[in-house]
Parts: sequence; structure tokens; C-alpha cells
Amino acid sequence: TGRIEPNYPKVCGHQGNVLDIKWNPFIENIIASCSEDTSVRIWEIPEGGLKRNMTEAVLELYGHSRRVGLVEWHPTTNNILFSAGYDYKVLIWNLDIGEPVKMIDCHTDVILCMSFNTDGSLLATTCKDKKLRVVEPRSGRVLQEASCKNHRVNRVVFLGSTKRLLTTGVSRWNTRQIALWDQEDLAMPLIEEEIDGLSGLLFPFYDADTHMLYLAGKGDGNIRYYEIGSEKPYLSYLMEFRSPAPQKGLGVMPKHGLDVSACEVFRFYKLITLKGLIEPISMIVPRRSETYQEDIYPMTPGTEPALTPDEWLSGVNRDPILMSLKEGYKKTSKIVFKAPVREKKSVVVNGIDLLENVPPRTENELLRMFFRQQDEIRRLKDELSQKDIRIRQLQLELKNLRNSPKNN
Repeated sequence: TGRIEPNYPKVCGHQGNVLDIKWNPFIENIIASCSEDTSVRIWEIPEGGLKRNMTEAVLELYGHSRRVGLVEWHPTTNNILFSAGYDYKVLIWNLDIGEPVKMIDCHTDVILCMSFNTDGSLLATTCKDKKLRVVEPRSGRVLQEASCKNHRVNRVVFLGSTKRLLTTGVSRWNTRQIALWDQEDLAMPLIEEEIDGLSGLLFPFYDADTHMLYLAGKGDGNIRYYEIGSEKPYLSYLMEFRSPAPQKGLGVMPKHGLDVSACEVFRFYKLITLKGLIEPISMIVPRRSETYQEDIYPMTPGTEPALTPDEWLSGVNRDPILMSLKEGYKKTSKIVFKAPVREKKSVVVNGIDLLENVPPRTENELLRMFFRQQDEIRRLKDELSQKDIRIRQLQLELKNLRNSPKNN
């Protein structure tokens, strides 16, 4: 904690703005990121943190034709990554081979959000075409679809294994609202609740262990929390955390990183851009007892994957492997990320290897390539003029030799 150096090392290998990052749920030093440069990259953070700027990713994935806005790791399978691009496609990557293995092509506009159910057999998406979809990811089949005329959806989250979905969006009167849906029937929401008349996006976070929903608005300073029940009215407002500093975004600590001895049940990392800082916010259940609280810390999804990529792709579904937080988290996971070794392919057209001379993917890359080529042209012109001078010198020397009296 505390202020970091202005020149502190960063991960800075993308050629465009980074639009999303996600930590691997099973290997704690692996991050996936996606960017406007159309690539998805996998980064391995060295033990003890960065010592210098990291520009080389362990894996670069190209498959989208436009910028990539979202990445999401599969919740139960190791090395399966989903990415959604502005080409309206969701690609499923098998990182064991470093290739896309499936494509979901059912959206007609930009995908705004993706969320998995507990075992990762279903994917819910919200889209700019104002539709909420529940998709079977391996086949790409749309199982349920809702056209939200009264509730323009922005974000969606699966509520654990309750077979319910929660969306945040905007009503026809431009007020922010949340809606609860039955995943088996998206014809009508079970309930809709208006929150306020502000304009920032509402980010929903669900804690399946405590059945609590946290709502944080972009540009707000507060975080509201609700309890989700199985009976009507389904949503019970509890309280809200208030702060004068507006949040631009929020990250969440995984369950196994919480302070169990202090009864901490959720921890946000709040990005405050005005001050240029990240502030941790802990949600703590006020209890005096020193003993482990079984009711607020049930068995929770751990750091061991339940499936391999091949098993999941062949159609197997399995619930996450659970762990107890009673003993505190110990780094027991032996999984190490191994980037696949790719054979260098070549595509030769008119004597030019197209993969060797990859065309620029962004305007910045194009400009860099242009300036590099200008420098190269300048260097070659200098070299050429020097050789011209040398040729003229040699010609003069030759002429002098021919005209010398000895030769006569």
C-alpha cells in the first residue's frame, strides 16, 4: 500500500487501449487482457511482482477482426477463455493449443456483458441490440432470449445456482433499474425495481455464499447491498456504503483472499480517478466471537479446476471443486501455465511471406510502421549518396592513373 513510484513498472505490450482484464481463477499469477488492437493476450506476472516494464506476453491470440471489449475465464475449466469483440462474435479459446475452438455468432450488435452459471454450462449475455440471451456456449445455441422494451439491459449476472439472473439497465423513463429473471423463461422479469434517476452504469456483484447482491454505480460514491431470497419479494434492501469519492470501476478480491478472522465477507478495490488511487473497501459482518463463522463462510469454489479443456469441450459439465476457508488459504495449486509452442506457418504470395509481414492492426501501429519505413528510406538514400561519391572518387583515380606519364 501507499504511493507508488511514477515510473513503476507496468504491463504495457498492447498497441491500443486495454478494454478489459481478468485474473485466472486457478493460476494466481496469470492475467488475460484484451484491447483495441484486436488481440487477446495472456500475461505471466513473475513471483514478487514486476521489476521492469513487461512488453512480452506469454501468449498472443488473434481471431477478432475488430477491437475486443470483454474477456471471461471459464469458472470450472482450466485454460478456457471467452472473448467478445466489436465484430459481434464471442470466441472460445483453448489456451492449451492457443487457438479459438468455437465461435458464438448469434449477436447483432456489440456485446456489453457476459456471465456464467455456477458450472459454466450456460452463458448469459447482454447486447446493444437491447436483448438478453442465455446461450449454450459449446453449440452456440440460444436457449432463451428476452427483448427488453421497458428495461434496456446493460449488465447481467447469474445468481449462483438459483437458476435466476439479475440485470441492471435503464427504464423507458431513463431511470436506473434492476430486474430479476428466471433463466428458464425470459418472457417477463420476475420483478423490476427502480434505483434512482442518475445516469452512470450500474455494476452488479453477487456473492453466492451469503446470497448478497452489491450494486455500485459508475460515477457514484456509494455501494448498495441487498439480500436475495427464493420467495417473494426476492430482493431485500439492507444498507449502503457511502463515500464522497466517485468510483470509475471496481475489482473484487476472490473469496480465498479475504480476512476470515475479521469476518470479512467481500472486498472491493475501488478505482478513484480524481485522486489517482485504488481504495480497498471491506464488507465486514460485525461479530465479536473469535471462532470461525460457519454460516457466513460455507464451502466455496476453490483454486482447483474441475475439468480439463478437452473434457469440457466434449460436453462434460461438473460443479466447481469446493474448499473450506477455515484453515485460511494456503497456496496448494500446482498448476502452471504452459504456453503452447506454435509451429511457424508461412503464407507466401508473390514471394512475400504474409505472416512475416503482418499488416498493421491499429492507426498507431500504422504510424509507427510508416515512420520506421521513412527512417529506413532516409538511411538507404544516405548510403546511396555515399556510394555515388565513392564511385566518382574511384573513377577520378582511374582517370588519373591512365593519364600518368609512367603509363605513357
